[in-house]
Amino acid sequence: MIEKIILRRSGRGMDILQKHIPENFCERSAHALLALPKGTILLTTGFYVDGFAETDGPLGTQVLSSALKMLGYHPVIVTDMFCNEYFESERLEVRYVPLNADLLYFTDMLQKEQPVGMISIERCGQNTQNDYANMRGISIRNHTAPVDLLFELAQKLHIPTWGIGDGGNEIGMGNLKNVISEKLSLSPCVNKVDYLIISTVSNWGAFGLTAYLEKLTGQKVLPSYSEMRRFLERTVALGSIDGILKTHTCTVDGFSAETEKEIVDALYDSLSI
Repeated sequence: MIEKIILRRSGRGMDILQKHIPENFCERSAHALLALPKGTILLTTGFYVDGFAETDGPLGTQVLSSALKMLGYHPVIVTDMFCNEYFESERLEVRYVPLNADLLYFTDMLQKEQPVGMISIERCGQNTQNDYANMRGISIRNHTAPVDLLFELAQKLHIPTWGIGDGGNEIGMGNLKNVISEKLSLSPCVNKVDYLIISTVSNWGAFGLTAYLEKLTGQKVLPSYSEMRRFLERTVALGSIDGILKTHTCTVDGFSAETEKEIVDALYDSLSI
């Protein structure tokens, strides 16, 4: 089962949260995504760490965006200055949000883009303390464009939303904020989504969702590990940083390239079952 693959090596409580969501949470998310009409889907990512965007999030966003494009959707990535030039070489459209963006800014964005759905992949959202904080509880408000406001508007306008996270402070984790507060002892993000995907690494959640898209459509959309690696290398060259190690290396959340390949290989194996 793909859900088990993306939750391998869990060490930050995602195995605890799994008990509070449907067993087939990733498959369910894929079915709902494929039920959308062929239109614009906004995807957001980019988590600030020590002056840079971390390596978790952009890769998963690129993989999922490219898959959606191949399936006939129009993906548009919404991020801020810390992911500058990450996606353009992949021929993906990007909207860069200023750090001081407000509700009016995002209202205008929705009117212009008219999205049929929205997906967040490892993007910090406001927590129960009305702040944007990293995994250590340190405020990153001054370095985080409030893209979560876009998701608040989407909920009011009944635009379907998805969230992928691995810690508790990401957009979408508001679905489980009471459990996170009680079981994980941190201030969770309050932003809710219609479909939540949890994983040990958020990139893996995006890979798992993409694997299900391939499984359900029969169209090859999950890239090889070597293709993923090339994108990761390019973003690191542009400044991306491992969020755990705080180094400019081609690792994600402290996991080695070997572990990343193990997850991707396992997802490929699941497609033949």
